[in-house]
Amino acid sequence: MKMNKLRADVQALLFLLPFLVVYFLFTIWPMIKGVEMSFYKWTLIKKMKHVGFGNYERMFQDHDFWASIWHSTIFVIITTPLMIVLAIILALIANRNSRLQRFYRSVFFIPSILSVAVASFLGLFLFQPYTGLVNSLLHLVKLLPEGSEIFWLTETNLAWIAISLLTLWWTVGFNFILYLSAMQDVPDEVYEAARLDGATDAQLFWKITLPLLSPITKTITMLQIIASFKVFMQIYVMTGGGPLDQTRPVIQLIWQTGFRKNDLGYAAAMSYMLFAILLVLSGLQYWVNNRKEAN
Repeated sequence: MKMNKLRADVQALLFLLPFLVVYFLFTIWPMIKGVEMSFYKWTLIKKMKHVGFGNYERMFQDHDFWASIWHSTIFVIITTPLMIVLAIILALIANRNSRLQRFYRSVFFIPSILSVAVASFLGLFLFQPYTGLVNSLLHLVKLLPEGSEIFWLTETNLAWIAISLLTLWWTVGFNFILYLSAMQDVPDEVYEAARLDGATDAQLFWKITLPLLSPITKTITMLQIIASFKVFMQIYVMTGGGPLDQTRPVIQLIWQTGFRKNDLGYAAAMSYMLFAILLVLSGLQYWVNNRKEAN
């Protein structure tokens, strides 16, 4: 019996081995090298010298780093609640029995299959002054006086609005699918019983649907926070981090430090600080969720 189990374990390991080798080479090993790199003065050409915790000490005194962390946090604060609320609304619309049900599901999900580059250049086209679609529509409906323009991408507050709207349109489809799948798992009998007791549609949503969506909401919230902290391409294409670096996220700063300033060691240190921040946030969310469930 033990020999059969051992043989089965060996066979399973052999099947997993190709994946494990690839995973180690392209995920685990780069992480190990990244940690090593963060303790060195390291350029694109070679490892220069050991600086110990010098890169980390420099980072804690670097105004640009903490400013970029704050910019990424602003993006998280803006987009995460909106992404969750919008995804639930779209899922409710697409889950209703209607002749347009398939149309809704396709339209809500299609933007999420676009690459980040395509979505970002669409955003650049939409929010350009003079020739952009958004300003043109505002002129068309007379909400924007003729001869005046809104400079969405060159004013800090407006830039955040434009970036957030583009991101919502582009990425909400993924969360929408998760919520739609969760709603379809709710037995119809639960709603029928509630209706027999006189529950209204609003009561069905607040007392049944929303509580049953709680597990997937926790998962989506955590995934969305992590994804939003990693924002880069749409900001880089639409504003370049401007005006005056006021929309530059931490990922863009890491990229600029590593590949434009040729300082990979310091970029690695910032990367692992970001990793630590995300790890702490995920741990806090997990702890809060467990406490709520225990109560």
